[in-house]
Amino acid sequence: MQVIDTTIANVALPHMQGSLSATQDQIAWVLTSYIVASAIMTMPSGWLAQRFGAKKVFLLSVSAFTLSSVLCGVATSIEQMVAFRILQGLSGATLIPISQAILLDINPREKHASAMAIWGAGIMIGPIIGPTLGGYLTEVYNWRWVFFINLPLGILTIVGVFLFMPSAQSQQRRFDWIGFLTLAVIIGCIQLILDRGEQVDWFNSIELPTYIAISGSAIWMYIIHTLNTKNPILPPAMFLNQNFTTCMTFMFFVGLILLATVALLPPYMQNLMGYTVLDVGTLMAPRGIGTMIAMGMVGKLLNYVDPRALILTGLSFMTMSLYMMTGFTTFVPAETILWTGFIQGFGLGFIFVPLSTIAFSTLNPQYRAEAASVFNLTRNLGSSIGISIVMTVLSRNLQINHAILVEHVTPFTFGVSWKQVPDSLIGITSGTLGMLNGEINRQAATIAYVNDFKLMMWIVIASVPFVLLLKPPRKKSLD
Repeated sequence: MQVIDTTIANVALPHMQGSLSATQDQIAWVLTSYIVASAIMTMPSGWLAQRFGAKKVFLLSVSAFTLSSVLCGVATSIEQMVAFRILQGLSGATLIPISQAILLDINPREKHASAMAIWGAGIMIGPIIGPTLGGYLTEVYNWRWVFFINLPLGILTIVGVFLFMPSAQSQQRRFDWIGFLTLAVIIGCIQLILDRGEQVDWFNSIELPTYIAISGSAIWMYIIHTLNTKNPILPPAMFLNQNFTTCMTFMFFVGLILLATVALLPPYMQNLMGYTVLDVGTLMAPRGIGTMIAMGMVGKLLNYVDPRALILTGLSFMTMSLYMMTGFTTFVPAETILWTGFIQGFGLGFIFVPLSTIAFSTLNPQYRAEAASVFNLTRNLGSSIGISIVMTVLSRNLQINHAILVEHVTPFTFGVSWKQVPDSLIGITSGTLGMLNGEINRQAATIAYVNDFKLMMWIVIASVPFVLLLKPPRKKSLD
């Protein structure tokens, strides 16, 4: 529920914009507000679970998330929508880290791989099926059902957690308000920089340098405070664990790719290839299917195969998929899109489960809740940075490619000279030039998308050395 809502609203934004009478800049806050609120509230998840008990916090979070989803669905103005999305992000942020910590606590160590496979299916498939589900609901019903769909799922979750989830003992522990507030400022500013950068033309605006200055001051305050307090919000000791720190860094690279492809492919297929929203959703579905199949396999293989070998296998599949995508044109067969998506999802499934298992295999259990928060926040930050990078590179390359292509389009260029132009287009008219410019834009955009796919391929390759730093769990700990 929580992860799907990060991406499910993307395809419905144009419909929301008209219904809520919002500008392009205002409607963008429907996504930004949710992401920023979710990122900020992820940090205190560990403290909340320890102080009040994981079951109570989880029930309250699901209830508030479900209620805020309904409120988003009935919103009548952009101000209401942004306010309810903030509430939705705040209430849903604790669901992911607390659920991961709970699964690790209630399962013996030999079952951790299987538990992480089941848990990871929701985390990895959520962003993938989000646009598909959102497109279907918007096309068949209307954009409000993008949020109403959470109501029956939320009620089922509340009942299930109340009946079957064991209660945990709470612990008395002071809350580090200074650490939380400084971290909230840092995370909030970083997310605003990433989400707003392309819209305000990055450093050509006053807005972004202001965020950078504020976050820089907050980082300094957080470091000084953490080094001089007894109970910091994030215990520095957990970062001394090599496996956890390496996996956290590796997860950042996975995050760079996780949502970047989801952000690029829908506009590529709709704007350049003319696919409908439902067609795009159908073509994106095999990515999720590949992830589910891989996770089902990896949960069993981890008991017999070195996790590092599985991660390298996943990286190989992802590299192969992105290499195939560097050959995309404006006329890509549907089966090619299906296969590249399936292979990439299959590769992601081979990476996520072993990585999550290794990250917590040697970590002191007392740090699990906080570590889960940081681990998931790192993935989210990686996803935000990845989307910002590919969208910025796409926009810049589109302009550069257009300028280069125009240089080679003259009345004497083959294919442009009047002998090669169809009779219906003979004569220099505004319509003819408009059609010619439209085709140049299509070709420039295609090259820009291909360059983004190539960039992501090199990012995957660059993450390979981190696998060598990982230490797999000892065999005796699994028996």
